[in-house]
Amino acid sequence: MRPVAYPDNRKFNLITILGPTASGKTRLAAVLAFRIGGEILSADSRQVYRGMDLGTGKDYEDYKIEGEQIAVHLVDIVDAGYKYNIYEYQRDFVSSFQQVVNRNKIPILCGGSGMYIEGILKGYKLIHVPVNRELRRKLENRSMEDLTDMLSSFRKLHNVTDTDTRKRLIRAIEIATYYSTHPEIDPAFPEIKPVVFGINVARDIRRKRISERLERRLKEGMIDEVKGLIRSGIHSDRLIYYGLEYKFITKYLQGVYTREEMHQKLETAIHRFAKRQMTWFRGMEKREITIHWLDGNSPVEENVDRIISVLDKL
Repeated sequence: MRPVAYPDNRKFNLITILGPTASGKTRLAAVLAFRIGGEILSADSRQVYRGMDLGTGKDYEDYKIEGEQIAVHLVDIVDAGYKYNIYEYQRDFVSSFQQVVNRNKIPILCGGSGMYIEGILKGYKLIHVPVNRELRRKLENRSMEDLTDMLSSFRKLHNVTDTDTRKRLIRAIEIATYYSTHPEIDPAFPEIKPVVFGINVARDIRRKRISERLERRLKEGMIDEVKGLIRSGIHSDRLIYYGLEYKFITKYLQGVYTREEMHQKLETAIHRFAKRQMTWFRGMEKREITIHWLDGNSPVEENVDRIISVLDKL
């Protein structure tokens, strides 16, 4: 099948597919990439870690379409045990995005980490700004009016949320001060022209998929994966920090939970996590990000056709 071709002057340069865990977004993104000549950029905050496979849901087979391996970026890029963050993700995304574009391929951002996705779509220029305790002490007794005036001296105030609380105001001033004293920093970010698709799955079906997937991954060796990570020298506290599967299985291995308790608590936690993901995505719409919702119960090819239909009109 020949890929669908889009002109260089198209109104989008990034397709995003988002959805809660177990919604089928990876397979959808891979089939779409196959159809339009795209490459996938993962937006999953835990799939960046090497050796954390079953617990993070790296379904490698989903990237194989009709015998072709679809290219995927931002997976397996740091060692397990490291604390990767959103600042590093933006840096690595920009690098991968430019590589895909330079190959005349269409970048497809796919994942469920709402903060990572929104940071890209909004083009936030995120640089890790350290805490300036001396500056905070100087500002702690200043009035809200004084703080607002001080912030406005650095830049025009577009984002009203910067001025709605004292804490936000002081942090905004702290960031602005850091930039003003570090002119060598250029938080360059490419122009992003996104079109966003979301997978909506009925709650009862989503819960069924999550439960079935958890059962399958436990049978496939997820507990052994965590044991192996611990044997490799990764401290238990670090695995607990990664949350969900790694948190509850580690506590089971420590004797905190029985196997049955671990299973039940983990299943409940994943259901709650999926609910929080959907809450974040709905919040993105309120923050003026248009999401074209797809029926997660429809066949993958039908949803790919719907996506292409939308793209063809842009």
